[in-house]
Amino acid sequence: MLTKLLKNDFNRSVLTLVIGTSIAQAIPIIISPILTRLYSPEDLGVLSLFVAITSILGVVANARYELAIVLPEKEEDAINIAALAIIIAFVISSLLMITIIIFHEEVVKLLGNKDISFWLYFIPLVVFFTGLYNTLNYLNTRLKLFSTISKVNIYKSLTTAIVQLTCGFFYFGSSGLILGQIASNLAANGKLAKDSFSKLEFREVIDRKAILKMAKKYSDFPKYSLWAALGNSLSNQVNNVLISTFFSIGVLGQYSLVQRMLGFPSTFIGNAIGQVFFQQASAEKIKKGNASSTFNSTFKKLVLISIPSFGTLYIIIEPLTVFVFGANWALAGEIAKILIPLFCIRFIVAPLTTINSIFEKQKVSMLWQLGLLILTLLIFAISYFYSLKIKTFFCFYTIAISIYYIFLFFLLKKYSKGL
Repeated sequence: MLTKLLKNDFNRSVLTLVIGTSIAQAIPIIISPILTRLYSPEDLGVLSLFVAITSILGVVANARYELAIVLPEKEEDAINIAALAIIIAFVISSLLMITIIIFHEEVVKLLGNKDISFWLYFIPLVVFFTGLYNTLNYLNTRLKLFSTISKVNIYKSLTTAIVQLTCGFFYFGSSGLILGQIASNLAANGKLAKDSFSKLEFREVIDRKAILKMAKKYSDFPKYSLWAALGNSLSNQVNNVLISTFFSIGVLGQYSLVQRMLGFPSTFIGNAIGQVFFQQASAEKIKKGNASSTFNSTFKKLVLISIPSFGTLYIIIEPLTVFVFGANWALAGEIAKILIPLFCIRFIVAPLTTINSIFEKQKVSMLWQLGLLILTLLIFAISYFYSLKIKTFFCFYTIAISIYYIFLFFLLKKYSKGL
């Protein structure tokens, strides 16, 4: 059966990417108990703040033109789009550097953390690396070099781990963690560039007029996709920026460990279920005009998996956190216990969100993401106005966001009926 499945190019490509992604995501989890003994919560907080900023800015690094690389029939058109994406990444990074040089002190005050001060100058570099990675990744996707992409994911994660562990043993502090991030970008781009450049002739086909033509032809990407992606990135990363600003960098470090502990298993398992659900729900929609049966059966399976798993975690998470990561991370266990109900609900709802794609409700999906961002900002504003303590804030956050996800669930259930 497995041999038959692997004969299919699509299945083989998916399996290659899944294996690479799984190994890449497992490496940070495996080394976490060592990192938490080499670095303090404040160190991890500085890294989380740095990653949050570069992740938000990295989404706009290419103005989303990288998505168009796989679309043209002609290779020379794809190469010119890639050139356009890299030029945009360079321009945006340069403008960022100028902005940081001019408003450096103001940005540090706004973020409320002096430890990030020196590393602000490296943000434009990482944003450019991100734009380059996005471009090369889609070039390799166009060339069907899925094995390369899979290996790069592993190289990237492994490089991060090696540099962070090495620097940790020599007491580099937060600098060691950020150096790991920068080194991983260099390693990933180097491998992707080597494989794509060996397959394509860049110098012979890149042309200024062709670049402008492609920019105009695929202008819908910066017009529409850019803002949807930015909203999604902001809603995912804004917590890390605001927790540091409103509370402390140490609290952010504790929270980032919670994300690492609870986020990876739920994301990995949830994504796998979501892929299967997407296929089966799509097939049911074609056959019946709705996907109600698949939606209900998948929902029941998700509940059966999540309730016992998260219920057990709720009981043991505090002592387990201290045992695995050390006494300095006790607050992470307390925060995790508060957030477990939200992670449980998110685990159930997130795989079902592909209903929006199946029934062409992309606008609803974008509006929901925008609503999530606004709600998150509102929660922080209320918490700041009433001077809520950290645990009270996370209780408030869990209740509000959980209700919002429950609302999304009923919306998805309605759409699954073809309504």
